[in-house]
Amino acid sequence: MDILYMNFLKNTFGIDESIIRLTMEIENEVSDIFREIGSVREANQYKVIAAMQEHSLSDSHFGGTTGYGYGDRGREVLDSVYASVFGAEDALVRHQIVSGTQAIAICLYGNLRPGDELLSITGKPYDTLEEVIGIRGEGAGSLMDFGITYRQLDLLEDGSIDVDRIKTAMGPRTKMVFIQRSRGYEWRPSMSIDDIRSAVGEVKRINKNAIVMVDNCYGEFTETEEPTQTGADLVAGSLIKNPGGGLVPAGGYIAGKKGLVQNAAFRLTTPGLGKELGATLGNNRLMFQGLFMAPHVVAESLKGAVFTAALMQRLGFETSPGPAEKRSDIIQAIRFNDPESMIAFCQGIQKGSPVDSFVTPEPWDMPGYDSKVIMAAGAFIQGSSIELSADAPLKPPYIAYMQGGLVYEHVKLGIMIALKYMKERNLARF
Repeated sequence: MDILYMNFLKNTFGIDESIIRLTMEIENEVSDIFREIGSVREANQYKVIAAMQEHSLSDSHFGGTTGYGYGDRGREVLDSVYASVFGAEDALVRHQIVSGTQAIAICLYGNLRPGDELLSITGKPYDTLEEVIGIRGEGAGSLMDFGITYRQLDLLEDGSIDVDRIKTAMGPRTKMVFIQRSRGYEWRPSMSIDDIRSAVGEVKRINKNAIVMVDNCYGEFTETEEPTQTGADLVAGSLIKNPGGGLVPAGGYIAGKKGLVQNAAFRLTTPGLGKELGATLGNNRLMFQGLFMAPHVVAESLKGAVFTAALMQRLGFETSPGPAEKRSDIIQAIRFNDPESMIAFCQGIQKGSPVDSFVTPEPWDMPGYDSKVIMAAGAFIQGSSIELSADAPLKPPYIAYMQGGLVYEHVKLGIMIALKYMKERNLARF
């Protein structure tokens, strides 16, 4: 970084020289890891381009339909491209899916029936799924309301799947085995493709007909394979996370075995209609272009997470994963151990955003969560987790979960301003 840029950071953002020089040192330390991330990005970029070429993507597919959306060729090609990218038989990609949670719920409701059992082998699922399952809340049409039972196999102390106990955990009514790839709001490693492959192999050895469903949110394109390429039957995720590339304004996707995807489509629309309906309203181009950009954007996000982990560790904070650890999602957890440091960090991330930088986030009672949450997110798309954001439940041990970053430089700036906030409040020393 030359003196002009250093002066620009000091004069424009009020970042002092000690923070700027520290970031320069950290970047030098992690340069080899950045190159490894670049290799994964390149492989995934070629995979996406090959899938688009395979299905003869044309600008004629970018136009939208209205009303029922019959005969929307762009929608059909988009489903096929996603299926190829994910190594799956079929896919369902729709802007009408409001979140990753709904995409997962569609899979659950579409493929489970009264008397079936859902078994999570990665412990308690993400907070927003608790009411879907029925382990929290007042019912309201949860799986348990429909007579679908739930059990879970907790992770081992090191955060890995207890593969040896899957056999005893699975029962005669276990119809679906659920894996959450990302750490969510948990201090544990994300599930790598190798972890998922091992777990899927054991489940299929015990019962080849059991459905293995993977919550793939935050994990897409972090490795060169996706869970459906390891034998998982279904994956689901959000288009305002990794696969949307920061361009898709809303939506979700499902990919996997054809019959299972069709069942999910029947749940999204109605039996008999399935995938045949759904007006795209001019969103096709953004959904294709977002997927095209996704490998690059995810790599930028991963670089930002590695940089953050290395820098925060240097300052004495515990991070998960560490800078050199294998990454299978874009989330970076930082343990602060006190609410003041955590809140200052999140507020600094907000101040470094291109959108709503003038806003000061405060903890609030957010729907779907069991405690107050502070959320920093100056995003172009509301709630977009592939854009730089930081979420933190206001409860001990006061861990912030940072994710996203369309460009690495934004993550770097956000962290520098967060450190500035912490330093001004005597919560960090340099």
